[in-house]
Amino acid sequence: MKNLIIRAKEIVTADSVNTIYKDHCVRIQENKITDILPFNISLTTAPNTEFIDASDKTLIPGFVQTHIHLCQTLFRGLADDVQLLDWLQLYIFPYENAHDKNSLRTSARLGINELLLGGTTTLLDMGTLNHQEVIFEELANSGIRAFAGKCMIDINTLFPSFKADTQNELSTTYELAKEFHGYNNGMIHYGFAPRFVLSCSEKLLKETKSMMQDFPKSLFHTHSSENKDEIRVVREMHNKDNIEYFDHINVLDDHTVLAHCIHLNENEIRLMKKNNSRVSHCPSSNLKLASGYANIPRYLKENISVSLGADGAPCNNQLNIFTEMRLASLIQKPFHGPEIMDAITVFRLATIDGAKALHIDDQVGSIEVGKKADLLLLDLNKPTLPLNRNDISLYSTIVYSGDKTIVDSVMVNGEWKVRNGNSVLYSQSELQAQGKEELDKLLKRAVG
Repeated sequence: MKNLIIRAKEIVTADSVNTIYKDHCVRIQENKITDILPFNISLTTAPNTEFIDASDKTLIPGFVQTHIHLCQTLFRGLADDVQLLDWLQLYIFPYENAHDKNSLRTSARLGINELLLGGTTTLLDMGTLNHQEVIFEELANSGIRAFAGKCMIDINTLFPSFKADTQNELSTTYELAKEFHGYNNGMIHYGFAPRFVLSCSEKLLKETKSMMQDFPKSLFHTHSSENKDEIRVVREMHNKDNIEYFDHINVLDDHTVLAHCIHLNENEIRLMKKNNSRVSHCPSSNLKLASGYANIPRYLKENISVSLGADGAPCNNQLNIFTEMRLASLIQKPFHGPEIMDAITVFRLATIDGAKALHIDDQVGSIEVGKKADLLLLDLNKPTLPLNRNDISLYSTIVYSGDKTIVDSVMVNGEWKVRNGNSVLYSQSELQAQGKEELDKLLKRAVG
């Protein structure tokens, strides 16, 4: 049995009372946390145990991102300064349609690499229309914890060649779920992923939700209420707004994760609360596409689940959870006051609340005995960070001053993925070279 003891300057647990331990150790056996105990010199020579002295580092739970598009990482910087529907029609749908297995594999690797280097250890990914098995393979190869699923589209007036027959979408998705739900020793679960109302028939949405009964602990993951033009068209089609329509066709429940939810009416807020559905808040993407900002303080007041996601590289330009934490707090303060969305609240959105949104908070999201060893070591000794910290300002240091450069080491399920700021999985130069090569080929296919 693999035994490991990590000593840290402080351990930020994100448990129910926000416990912070000073000069304590975490003991890990195999992939689980078995003890949190004060440092004692005898621990350094415990039999059959590796001791890691990180007494100048801060140990925190791995970050959880609940809305990502790994298939789009290759398109970073290619769809800037446009609004959502143009962004989809002119760039993203054509590019996704041009993916082959090699370009999709490279895109997934680029995204996973970036996420791990930035401290994200769990993600909910929306895949793409074709070759979805490639994304599952790369998730498994990396060892990251993930929910993922084929993006389902059976209507596409924006880019008609990027869609599939309804029954084909349903049958292909079912087969993928049979193969990959619980894959890689339970590290990967299926997240059924109809794209959004405008690209999905009612039959597709309803039957997708129905098939989830065969896959316990799976999720229903889609976009909702991101853009005012989108909402206007949905209203014209269904005489209802997004959440009202989802409720009408019975796809809202506590396993429904909705990205964005910027423009909700009062009834929709009530329906989200009633059905215990989850909001994945993507502040950078929402600002860059000029979609607006979600009233997250109101949702939290109503006890609606909120977590964070970077969305995709073309609508954000980075997959950095530190940026999402900072913005999630700052964009609310001019409207609700400086006290709102304090650093502790936002830190929890990125850790334990993300795990709760995915129904895996019994496994990850906090540092507690019995949970999986998804952990980060942060170097908070950088000259750009506050020089004097107490327990409260420790959170603000991470949320307001931190960035991915403070991530020293990343562990997922008891295995190191990043050490001393460097990936143990990928060569950065090889990834960059592969990315350039595959992007060039993809753009030629897209033009053709």
